[in-house]
Amino acid sequence: MKRAIALMITGVLISSCVSQKKFTELEELQQNTKNLLDTTSVKLNSCNEEKESALAQLATLTEQNKFLKANNQDLINNIGNLTTLSQKGAENLEMSLESMKEKDIRIQRMQDAVTKKDSVTLALVTSLKGVLGNMSDEDIEINVEKGVVYVSISDKLLFRSGSFTVTNRAKEVLGKVAKVVNDKPDIEFMVEGHTDNVPISKAEGVIDNWDLSVKRATAVVRILENDFDVSPARMTAAGRSYYIPVADNDTSANRAKNRRTRIVVLPKLDQFYDLIESGMKAAN
Repeated sequence: MKRAIALMITGVLISSCVSQKKFTELEELQQNTKNLLDTTSVKLNSCNEEKESALAQLATLTEQNKFLKANNQDLINNIGNLTTLSQKGAENLEMSLESMKEKDIRIQRMQDAVTKKDSVTLALVTSLKGVLGNMSDEDIEINVEKGVVYVSISDKLLFRSGSFTVTNRAKEVLGKVAKVVNDKPDIEFMVEGHTDNVPISKAEGVIDNWDLSVKRATAVVRILENDFDVSPARMTAAGRSYYIPVADNDTSANRAKNRRTRIVVLPKLDQFYDLIESGMKAAN
């Protein structure tokens, strides 16, 4: 009996020991499970946060991508516009360069024509000074103003006071001038009569200073035509009266300077432009 009771007590103790062990194990398993759950929850929360951040970044990148695509299209359009503008600019530049080239050619041809005209003028002046060089400087002046040749002959050499009859000594001078102009058939010239401001007496057959200046110019033209065979088609007679003086009419010496006949070699503009035109044609 005692042995049976002992066995029973032993069995209960053994059973109690096993249950306590399992309980402890279960407690540990529960704790481990709880820890794992907590860890998993933390990781899940972290993943959710990362997911939200990633979604936010994706949205931002999506917007940036749309912006960049739009800008890219604008750039493509701008490049196209710039290409068009560059082509037009190149065409305009080429046209400008061509226009400048043509202008340079025109300028060069004009300079050549002016140079040729200046050469003719210089040759004419040289010839006139050559044939008239032995005359007094006070009686004859040869000069060039703005490309025009002027031969000024004093009144005392050509005419008697108040008269429009050419003196014999003046014919010698006019003969020398005629020789030069006849050697250069391409030139034309005008004979100008000038007086001082002293009124002319009508009793001398002259109405006024205008009349005297015209009659003197006409007398010179007639001498050149009739005595020295200068073509009348090349000459113009003009009276300037006392309105273009070379000095004030305040002294007798100055009035003597104003009484003069001037031969003006006229530039033939048609020939000048013909030189330019022929030069342009040669350039083309």
